[in-house]
Amino acid sequence: MNAESTKAVILVTGADLAPEAQAILCDFELVYAGCMPSEDDLVYLCTEHQPIAIIVRYGRITPRVILACTNLRVISKHGSGIDTIDVAAAAACGIAVKAAAGTNAAAVAEHTWALILACAKSVPQLNERMHEGHWDKATHKSLELNGRTLGLVGIGAIGARVAAVGMAMSMQVVAYDPFVEAAPTGITLCELQDVLRNSDIVSLHCPLTAENVNLINREALALMRKGAILVNTARGGLIDEHALLETLRSGHLSAAGLDTFSSEPPAPDLPLRRLPGVIMTPHIGGVTSDAYRNMGVAAAKNILAALDEIKEKIR
Repeated sequence: MNAESTKAVILVTGADLAPEAQAILCDFELVYAGCMPSEDDLVYLCTEHQPIAIIVRYGRITPRVILACTNLRVISKHGSGIDTIDVAAAAACGIAVKAAAGTNAAAVAEHTWALILACAKSVPQLNERMHEGHWDKATHKSLELNGRTLGLVGIGAIGARVAAVGMAMSMQVVAYDPFVEAAPTGITLCELQDVLRNSDIVSLHCPLTAENVNLINREALALMRKGAILVNTARGGLIDEHALLETLRSGHLSAAGLDTFSSEPPAPDLPLRRLPGVIMTPHIGGVTSDAYRNMGVAAAKNILAALDEIKEKIR
């Protein structure tokens, strides 16, 4: 804790937090770690300030970071995915881990469709050609989505929104989600292999866990239809990027839209960067002004709720 302040500290692993979230946490001192904090940075800040809570935007909360804290009670994710937090290490220390589930669902679903349409209609490539002075009207043919099959891996808050847009565009929607017993109207639940075999577009919307790392591997990619499109706005670790590279180079898949990568930021020499059929964005699917506010507010409220729960248990 800062010697000049009597307020408990909340560490934010980012450079900022929405004003609405700051207002909720006005009784605390907020310490910001910056846009790309390393493990050493976070260990230093935790040792120096001994936060009662951490809001996780960037960087990883490792066992070393957790063990640097003597006063930590809750780790609150500024978003829905908690794969950057060592949940087991937190649990071993009695530290609650909370996620702001659903707060960026609309933003990510919209970005998913931006990537799907960009891939299906070759928007970036045609834009580049136009700027170079070309006019490809006589030779270019896009993929029409009407009547095609959209396959979803995961139909939580984001996947369900993506499905609704697909159905509005007269697409057939199939989905794999082992945690769902009944799908929303219009979505047919299938095994993963069937989703891959039968879909023209496959879009990933599941969390990354130890069990599903490289879920979309060489074998899974081989099951996909020739000319299909793969889109990932979930987590990069779900895809074996080397296998995806080979599959795209072979022409088996026509395109891929990627917002997330196994290592972020990806290396400058990542081979996928050099393939014209790969449309890439820097993990900004959930980054809109509305989602930024919603995630910050939810993360702040989750901290207050967790601390209140701890107080109740002590009484």
